[in-house]
Amino acid sequence: NTVNLMEIKQDVSQLINWGKQGGGPFENSKEPDGQCSANDFSSVHSKDLLPADKGEDVTKHFLQELLNILLAYISKSLNRSSKVLDFHHPHQLKDGLEGFSLELPDQPDNLEQLLVDCRDTLKYGVKTGHPRFFNQLSTGLDIIGLAGEWVTSTANTNMFTYEIAPVFILMEDIILKKMHSIVGWSEQEGDGIFCPGGTMSNLYSMLLARYHFFPEVKTAGMYALPPLALFTSAHSHYSIKKSAAVLGIGSENVILVKCDERGKMIPRELESCIRAAQSKGLVPFYVNGTAGTTVYGAFDPLNDIADICERYGLWMHVDAAWGGGLLLSKKHRLKLQGIDRASSITWNPHKMMGVPLQCSAILVKKKGLLQECNQLCAEYLFQPDKHYDVSYDTGDKSIQCGRHVDVFKLWLMWKAKGSEGFESQVNHCLENAEYLYYKLKSRKDFQLVFQSKPEHSNVCFWYLPSHVRNMPPGPERDRELHVVAPKIKAKMMEDGVTMIGYQPLGDKVNFFRCVFSNPATQKEDVDFLLDEITRLGCEL
Repeated sequence: NTVNLMEIKQDVSQLINWGKQGGGPFENSKEPDGQCSANDFSSVHSKDLLPADKGEDVTKHFLQELLNILLAYISKSLNRSSKVLDFHHPHQLKDGLEGFSLELPDQPDNLEQLLVDCRDTLKYGVKTGHPRFFNQLSTGLDIIGLAGEWVTSTANTNMFTYEIAPVFILMEDIILKKMHSIVGWSEQEGDGIFCPGGTMSNLYSMLLARYHFFPEVKTAGMYALPPLALFTSAHSHYSIKKSAAVLGIGSENVILVKCDERGKMIPRELESCIRAAQSKGLVPFYVNGTAGTTVYGAFDPLNDIADICERYGLWMHVDAAWGGGLLLSKKHRLKLQGIDRASSITWNPHKMMGVPLQCSAILVKKKGLLQECNQLCAEYLFQPDKHYDVSYDTGDKSIQCGRHVDVFKLWLMWKAKGSEGFESQVNHCLENAEYLYYKLKSRKDFQLVFQSKPEHSNVCFWYLPSHVRNMPPGPERDRELHVVAPKIKAKMMEDGVTMIGYQPLGDKVNFFRCVFSNPATQKEDVDFLLDEITRLGCEL
């Protein structure tokens, strides 16, 4: 054990030195003269790796070479002088670049080619962990989370029964209970499961709500039910409509509730929509409140929505996929006041908490409902006479059979950071948003989409070229402004040094949306983004 510990310390020391030198071949301390990285894999194939006889050494050297590639990529991702992306059009990648081909061979390629393919796959992708990548809600590259993903893939197990995933099943139980507690539910309340993304978590909420009110749907189908109606804000995520379509409720029965200028659902409009649906013979059953809308980052008034749901006997779901992380911040959690009154909640740790994709949970207040709604008691998996507590065979709660282990990386990060670490991370991201807001407010060549301070880390704005700046408000100015963001974004992707998204919304023409969820991003990166937009805008 002492020898192994010394070897680990030597490897860590070499890794630190490697990082200081900016990457490159990483020599394992046990291999003299860099023998590991000098291996010739041109005549070696996957059949020579474990479990092949005497395959241990070549497996070790191959994985060490792969680690060199990954470490170099991580170093570049966090290096501000490196590009966020090396953009190529689809036809260029399909045709092949510098020996990188997407075509599949009949005869096996050697390991040398596979290592080149791994390197090029990362080279031509997008460095979402780069401090100047602002394009999506999921950004950053947490090293502990990455380690957790590697361990998860190495274990390569399934989350349906305790017998094949005992540690991961217990970790999921512990994490879900922690999340219930943070939401504000009692120990007697709360259930849940990790899902492949927020859309699936939202679908679960609608599935459960329908079963709760109409359990006969599980066997008799929608023919046994009256025409249903559900309600969500006009700024909510499109997955609510998609879930209604998938479940046979119908997207036309999703009633969009008006929002105020800040993007929050207006409670009196919700109540008006419920009454209007009832007058048309529809049966309201479900309301979705959003905690952190995708574009504006708005928080619906959850307590007011909860009051209405209680008055009309409706299921209240909160889509906190984006905003759930704010529950970890004492400074910002009040923005989700009333979330404890929800019947179900979507929370994506792969967004604001920075957990590597994918990591999403559906939290359900009523215990046992997930099992009742989804279980089919497959006898080859869920035998009731096993020798352990079969309540830990959680697979029948899920609409999936095979389920990826998404919980370990979150558990490991929580161990590494503690709740306080996540709190600091969330606060930092929102401080960056506030910094950007004040920078934009002070400049004449930018215009905020709305004047109030950001509630979340979303900041929405237009860049105003000089010719647009001097135009009076009206359709002609809107037409000119509408093409500015797409043109800047196209040039930005060609240059590859930063990346930000844009979109129209309602009567608003295309505007930029900057979001912060990467703790590596600093104020200097915000300044760089504005300088880059200005530089590209001046060239229009």
